[in-house]
Amino acid sequence: MSDIILESQSLTRRFGGLVAVNNVSFSVSKNEIFGLIGPNGAGKTTLFNLITGLIAPSEGKLIYQGTVISQKKTHEIASLGIARTFQNIRLFGELSALENVIIARHLHTKSGIFTGVFGIPPAPKEELQSKQKALELLELVGLHERAYESAKNFAYGDQRRLEIARALALEPEVLLLDEPAAGMNPSEKQQLSNFIKQIRDTFNLTVILIEHHVPLVMGLCSRIAVLNFGQLIALDKPNIVRNNPAVIEAYLGNE
Repeated sequence: MSDIILESQSLTRRFGGLVAVNNVSFSVSKNEIFGLIGPNGAGKTTLFNLITGLIAPSEGKLIYQGTVISQKKTHEIASLGIARTFQNIRLFGELSALENVIIARHLHTKSGIFTGVFGIPPAPKEELQSKQKALELLELVGLHERAYESAKNFAYGDQRRLEIARALALEPEVLLLDEPAAGMNPSEKQQLSNFIKQIRDTFNLTVILIEHHVPLVMGLCSRIAVLNFGQLIALDKPNIVRNNPAVIEAYLGNE
C-alpha cells in the first residue's frame, strides 16, 4: 500500500496571461514534514490555495488519499482532513482565544444553529466537548492561561500559535503552514521547529510548510520543493537542494 497522502499531477493555474503555477508535480508521504521554498512571487501561496480549494486549477489535478480533490469546495477539503494557516493571520480579533478554536471545532459537531441556540440535544454535550478539546489545544500551544483573552491582544508569535491551534481543531491529517516563522526571532524559530515536530508526532500529521527562513526549513524538512516563477526547479533532500546550482541562482544566493 502506498504511503503517499497527497499528490499534485501537472498542476497549473493561470490568472489571465500570468501563469502562477506551471505544470507542477510532486507527492508527499504520510507523516512527512515537507518544505516549499522559493522567491517572493514564485507561486507558493497559490499552490496552497489550490490544495485547499480556495481556487481551482486551470489544468492538472490534486489527489488526496486516492481521491481527486481538484474541484472540491474549501469546506469539503477541510472535512476530508486538510487544514491550513495563512501568511496573513486570519484570527477573529474580538473573540477570545478559546472561541477562535471552538469555531473550528464546529466542523466535527452534528448540532445546527437551531439546536445550539435552544440547547436541544446533542448541542449542550457537544459544546462541552468542543470547549474541552479547545482548552487542550490551547494548553498544547502554551496559551491555556490566556484562553479567555481577546486574540487581538496577543503578540505576533502567540497569534501564530493560536492559528495553529485553530487549524488542529479541524482534526486534520495534512496541515499546511504558510510562513509560520514570519516575524519571529531566532529563539522563537527554534522553538517553532521543535513544536512542529511535536505536533506531527502527537497528532500523526503530515506537515507541508512555506517558509523563507532557510535554516529552519533545512533542519526541519525531510524533503524540499523549490518553486521559481511558478515552476518546480528542484525537489529533493535538504542537503541536495542546498547545493543545487539552479536553486542557488534563483533563491539561496540571496540568503
